[in-house]
Amino acid sequence: MQPIRVTIIEDHDDFREGLTHVLNFTDGFTCVDSFASVEDALGHILPTDVVLLDIHLPGRSGTDSIGLIKERCPSAHIVMLTVFEDDEHVFKAIVEGADGYILKRTPPAQILSAIEDAAAGGSPMTPYIARRVIDLFKRYAPSGKGEYALSPRELEILKVLAQGMDNQEIADKLFISCETVRNHVKHIYEKLHVHSRSQAVAKALKEGLT
Repeated sequence: MQPIRVTIIEDHDDFREGLTHVLNFTDGFTCVDSFASVEDALGHILPTDVVLLDIHLPGRSGTDSIGLIKERCPSAHIVMLTVFEDDEHVFKAIVEGADGYILKRTPPAQILSAIEDAAAGGSPMTPYIARRVIDLFKRYAPSGKGEYALSPRELEILKVLAQGMDNQEIADKLFISCETVRNHVKHIYEKLHVHSRSQAVAKALKEGLT
């Protein structure tokens, strides 16, 4: 089985080098490259599965670069790794299309778990961030429920998607089968005209679908 390829974009040398060391000395992971700025990364980024992206960087910020990185690496999953946990940064990163959001103080083992989750198509978030996302659904987005004709169950699953749960966890939480979850998620994508979980969550946040 091929290791998960990770690219790090982080301007703090010690933190970046520490992450690189952890990835390269843990089975199942490899750091394909690391950069101190988005500008450096965009010119040299290699095929990668997961990008660990800091928010505050010299030059272009991480949040403002999510779209550019996805253009260069369409299959890459972007996980924001930052010291910030306030609503503004959470909201903007997710709306811009980040696939996950964890804090730098997260223990290394949990960072590795988040990378695995993201590479598998999940949306890893620390418990605090997951709670903030649910609050953001309620507080910041205007109401737009009717436009996409989402059913009550689809709205419920869309909200749970924002917590970073995989299909099996959603099935366990809602007492339904994993196949039923997959069908609901497929219908949500079709109704929202999106192709991924992060796009679905971003659209829901923008348009107030809960």
